[in-house]
Amino acid sequence: MLICQRSSTGSFPLSWEFPGGKVEPGETLPDALARELKEELGVASTIGAEQYRTRHRYAHQPEIADGLELVFFSAQIAAPPRNLAFEQILWERIEALADYDFLPADKELVAKLASRAATPSIPTPPNPRRAS
Repeated sequence: MLICQRSSTGSFPLSWEFPGGKVEPGETLPDALARELKEELGVASTIGAEQYRTRHRYAHQPEIADGLELVFFSAQIAAPPRNLAFEQILWERIEALADYDFLPADKELVAKLASRAATPSIPTPPNPRRAS
């Protein structure tokens, strides 16, 4: 998965996150992600299915009473990404995501991804009574 390290000068300095950002008026969620990927990584993208949705409240944002809604999608990019907005970007294996200091709002998804990656796939034995 592509992960991005935030700048050392902004909020949550040097924390890791998934690329994306805020939805602008009139945008759909997939349109917003495609725009953000173009702005942050200089890539055209094809946005796939929604993968995960959650809400998170940051204590430093009391004006957002219901918290932030985060929606994660699968996406394919058409070219290698260029770092246009981050301290660094890198491709990482899902199993290793828990080793990074992710934003608090992303930690729930990172934990779910890591637990799925740690669960071995157990093949289902064939059913001798079932015709194929």
